[in-house]
This record gives sequence, C-alpha cells and structure tokens, in this order.
Amino acid sequence: MPELPEVEVARRALEEHCVGKRIVRCSAADDTKVIDGVAPPRLEAALVGRTISAACRKGKNLWLALDSPPFPSFQFGMAGAIYIKGVELSKYKRSAVSPTEEWPLKYSKLLVVMDDGLEFSFTDKRRFAKIRFLDNPEAVPPISELGPDALFEPLHLDDFVESLSRKKAPIKALLLDQSFISGIGNWIADEVLYQARIHPMQTASMISKEKCKALHQCIIEVIEKSLEVGCNSSQYPENWIFHSREKKPGKAFVEGKKIDFITVGGRTSAYVPELQKLDGIDATASRAKISKEQSKSNKAAREVDDDEEEAKPAKRGRKQLVKATHEIQEDEEDAKASKRGRKQPAKTSKGSWKKAHHSSEGSGDDDSDDEAVDKVVAEQGKRRDPKQPSEAKSSSDKGGSAAPAKRPQRKKRQL
Repeated sequence: MPELPEVEVARRALEEHCVGKRIVRCSAADDTKVIDGVAPPRLEAALVGRTISAACRKGKNLWLALDSPPFPSFQFGMAGAIYIKGVELSKYKRSAVSPTEEWPLKYSKLLVVMDDGLEFSFTDKRRFAKIRFLDNPEAVPPISELGPDALFEPLHLDDFVESLSRKKAPIKALLLDQSFISGIGNWIADEVLYQARIHPMQTASMISKEKCKALHQCIIEVIEKSLEVGCNSSQYPENWIFHSREKKPGKAFVEGKKIDFITVGGRTSAYVPELQKLDGIDATASRAKISKEQSKSNKAAREVDDDEEEAKPAKRGRKQLVKATHEIQEDEEDAKASKRGRKQPAKTSKGSWKKAHHSSEGSGDDDSDDEAVDKVVAEQGKRRDPKQPSEAKSSSDKGGSAAPAKRPQRKKRQL
C-alpha cells in the first residue's frame, strides 16, 4: 500500500513537471467506484482549460490546487499511483507498471494532457483508490480528519512523549491511526518500531522516555531515507526489516535474527522477538497469557492420553469375552457328542482358535465374533431366567411347584 513516502514522491514529480501548465485534454474512466461523487464526463469538462497552481499532500492523500476551485483530490488506497509519461517516478513494487505497457496505461482512471504535450495518469489496479472533485479538500473527510503530517508537521519531542503517555493502545495500532499521526502505514510502522527496539504490542503509555525519543527520531529518519532514494525499495538500507517482512514465517530474518509475525490493530506485524521485548505490565500479561495457553494445550493432551488408556482395557475385555464365547461353544459341541454316545472331535480346538483369532484380527471378522457373543449371552439368559415358558408349563403339568432338577449320578465303574 502506498504510504507517505510514495505519495510524496508523486507530489514532488507533479510539482516539478506540471505546476504552471494548462490542462488541454483529459479522459476519466467510467468507474464510479474509483471516481467518487462526480460523473466522469463532468470531471473531464471541469478540468479542461484549468491551470495547475500547486500539488499538495497530507498523509496519504494528494490534491491539485487549480487556478479556481473545485480541485481534484486523490486517495491512493491499496495500489493507487501517479505516472508521468517519459518521467521515472517511484519504483514502489506493488504499483510499478512495466515500461513496455502501452500509453495510456491499462489501469488508468484519469489521464491528463498539458499544453506542452506532457501527460500524466492516475492508475489503480485494485480499485480501492478514490478520485474526488472538491471545493476545499482540506475541509472535508478524509483529509479533515487526519492528524499532523509525519513529514510536514512532525510533533515536537516533548509533545510526542506527552501524547504517548495518555494512550492505552498498543503502539503499532496507534501509529496506524491516521488521526494521531497521518502518513504512517504498515511497513513504516514495522520499520520504525524495529529500529527503536519497541515491541508492536507494547502499550503506548508504558514506553520509557528514552524509547519514545528513539521512536520519534526513527520516524523522521525512515521517512527521509526512503524519500532520499525516491522510494526505490532496492536501495533501502540492508539492516531494514522491510526487506524480509513479507517472507514466510520461519524463513524471515534480518541481520541473522528471526522475524516473527503477529496481528496488531488488525494488521500483520513483523518484529524481532530477540530485540523487541515487552516491558513492565505488558510483559507480565504476555507471560500469563502464554502460560494459560500452555495449560490449555497440556490439559487437552492429557485428555487425549486418558481416552487412549481407557480404550485399552475395553479392547482387552472384548478379546477375553470373544475367547470365552468360543470355549463355551466348544464345550457344548463336546457335550452333544457325548450325549449321542460317540465322542466327536471339536470343530476348533482352543489352541487352533487362538491361532485363527490372531490371524483374523483387523480382517473384518469382528462382526461374526460379536454375533457369537450375543448368541451365547442370550442362551445363558434363557437358562437362568426362572420365568421361561417351558419351566412354567412343566410346573403346571405336575400340579405343584417345580422342584429343582437333580443332577444324574454317574455309574461307578466296575473294577
């Protein structure tokens, strides 16, 4: 997103190449999302014949003062940019247009031709920018709601320290608040906090006076340095976090130190934990939060372990029940064979069952085992239930209460 330095580079270029010249032709795109509050044909007609007297800026907003109002204003949004034909401007990577592209540019929203043949275009690839036509841009939002400009109206150190002492917000969120200081965006905020060695989540009022002084100085230095190289990011100092702040977590480093990413004020924030530490009560609160999160994580892990341990006895118990069921079935088969007067071999010996059972584990035989278990349990229930119809019938036939059956006595073997 273009921030103060990128917009200031565009302002300086317009001031150098367009001020004092008359507009002879212009073309506005039929895009009412970008061209706000004025019909494109009316904007075109109102600009032709007018002379540009000044190029002005506050924060991330730019407007052209003409020989008479109303004036066109430009809010750059996510990817707005000014291009002058034949003039190299900012090389800001997100709004750079290939030199091989035809003119007027593909994403041009307003093309202006001056009386000497010079042309400039306001472009916007992502359509978050705004072009307005206002009598007094400074008197209406968004410009009227901005705080002092970070470059043109820097706060005095004492005023800056005093202002921070009254703020309870995290310092990163405060720097992004355009009503506090206008022009600072996400990358500048990350950079100045890194250079001043201040954690993005540090409460503004808890920052020491020494660090407030360092932050105040870093804001000035970072903006001036970026303007010095024309916002050509490839020429920013190597020790700036800027070069690595968009890399993936775990692969982002600056001067050999790891960069971490957190969300502050709704924006992703890059910082170096080794150098940017929380102070005072913020540090205590952070440790408490980390400890609480670790406790929750440990509790969840213990619950998982407990569930697994509880599952093991249940699994062992089922195996024992299945084994016992097979043994009961084998005993019944032996009893039937003895009753018929001839001993028949059991269909499956206990040893062979064990072998078969182990070989069939996990092979889909669990359903048959379950059916066998249910069958045996049902038969045992029938034997033990005193209210079975067969027993009741036997009792009524005899005309009295049923006596318990006597177990037949085995004949003694004669020697």
